[in-house]
Amino acid sequence: MNGFPWLTVAGAVPLAGGLVLALIPGLPADSAEADRQARDRLAKMLALGFSLVTLVVVIIIAVRFQVGGPNYQFTEVYSWIPAFGVHYALGVDGIALVLILMSVVLMPVVILASWHDAEPGRHSVKTYFSLMLVLETMMIGVFAATDVFLFYVFFEAMLVPMYFMIGSYGVGKRQYAAVKFLLYSLLGGLLMLVAVIALYVYSTESAVTGHHGTFLFNVLVHVPLSPTVQKWLFLGFFIAFAIKAPLWPFHTWLPDAAAAAPPGAAVLLVGVLDKVGTFGMLRYCFELFPSGAKYFTPLVITLAVIGILYGAVVAIGQADMKRLIAYTSVSHFGFIALGIFAMTSQGVSGATFYMVNHGFATGALFILAGFLIVRRGTDRIADFGGVQKVAPLLAGLFLISGLAGLSLPGLSTFVSEFLVLVGTFSRYKVPAVFATAGMILAAIYILWMYQRTMTGPVRDEVAGMNDLRPRELLAVAPLVVLLIAGGVYPKPVLDIINPAVKVTMTQVHTTDPKPAHPAPGTSTTSVLTSTAQKGTAP
Repeated sequence: MNGFPWLTVAGAVPLAGGLVLALIPGLPADSAEADRQARDRLAKMLALGFSLVTLVVVIIIAVRFQVGGPNYQFTEVYSWIPAFGVHYALGVDGIALVLILMSVVLMPVVILASWHDAEPGRHSVKTYFSLMLVLETMMIGVFAATDVFLFYVFFEAMLVPMYFMIGSYGVGKRQYAAVKFLLYSLLGGLLMLVAVIALYVYSTESAVTGHHGTFLFNVLVHVPLSPTVQKWLFLGFFIAFAIKAPLWPFHTWLPDAAAAAPPGAAVLLVGVLDKVGTFGMLRYCFELFPSGAKYFTPLVITLAVIGILYGAVVAIGQADMKRLIAYTSVSHFGFIALGIFAMTSQGVSGATFYMVNHGFATGALFILAGFLIVRRGTDRIADFGGVQKVAPLLAGLFLISGLAGLSLPGLSTFVSEFLVLVGTFSRYKVPAVFATAGMILAAIYILWMYQRTMTGPVRDEVAGMNDLRPRELLAVAPLVVLLIAGGVYPKPVLDIINPAVKVTMTQVHTTDPKPAHPAPGTSTTSVLTSTAQKGTAP
């Protein structure tokens, strides 16, 4: 462990908050309504407080992160299950750091926006916010894990709180959507588990590890695997990540889950959990199986382009606001996958930046859509009209968030989408040209949705709609500010991302990424020490 365990603390704070909320004592059935409201308000304030403390810890990590220093920093490695070579190992490079930052920025925003998501009497308010905090721990852990088995544990564990948030606190066909989300994710997780076990078995047969099995990521990247083995193991990981992302045609669970989830849970689902899929493609599929990644690149690029166009076309025809936003995300994840598998520094940097920007842009859209739905009592686009005349602030922020969804120049999403297309065009011109059509379709579905909901004559049911309250404004304003700031000056974020992207691309493009075998007696510990000194993954 290098100094203070910052990453462990970052993950432990929200987990402790979740436990504190769960331990808040219940009230007798005959308690006064004022007592119940006081208890629920205490739970909300505690949740907000713990999320803000977590944000402060991660900001400290970001400030202390040395751009241009070792690739992985704030590393921690402890033996967890020695008999199977499992370690509690954490560390962040620039890619993981910006995704963790995005996650912890979204959490207090989501808590503020979800103040009334759990209805007192029908739902347990403290349980809802406790689930959010536990989910935050899982989100930090899945991006920071540098042991493949530990990553898998976080990858699967994060399904549990989201399942209950959709199934117990959602609307409409919430139980159907929650079960569908869980089954799809578990199917992908089981395929990845098989690949993880196979990877461990191959590590026991390698001289790199001294014939001792391990799950440490930095050791596994040096375990020699035949091209055939890489292809099969790549598929095991990739399908799990494609379902999680979701990439077409593995996407069908997302519109149901996003439409049924409460707005706050939908933000975390699409803004953070789905990024685990694209992050996994970049981190694990690329670096562990570079030969397999290259072999399947034409197929993945084809799926990505289809996803871009399919998601955009289907979004245009949606009558439900949340389902429309969900399908736009299918299109956007196609852009992210396209940038990753273009395998150029510009494309991968743009895809990583796109993950962050998509979290903020789609998060703001879902939050504002949630405010509209609560006020009007329906999520049908046709039931709105003239909102900008009665709630101009809400309509204005909705417009900015929507323009970020179509990647308007001057907003951060434009920078990331531009980098993806430039990086793709330099190697795959035809897919890049087809993907560009997605930008045109995005203008149609965003502007048409805005026109139908915000402009025109004021409907009678909309006439009494309130504008944003201070708490609601405080929830969404930071995301809009970040979208504008990232569009005007993206350099600080790209400076953090680019060195990590360079290391990843070097690993993928090296003709023979596997080093010469060390002496038969070389142990995992010695490999770990050697690579740590060189600044590679812990």
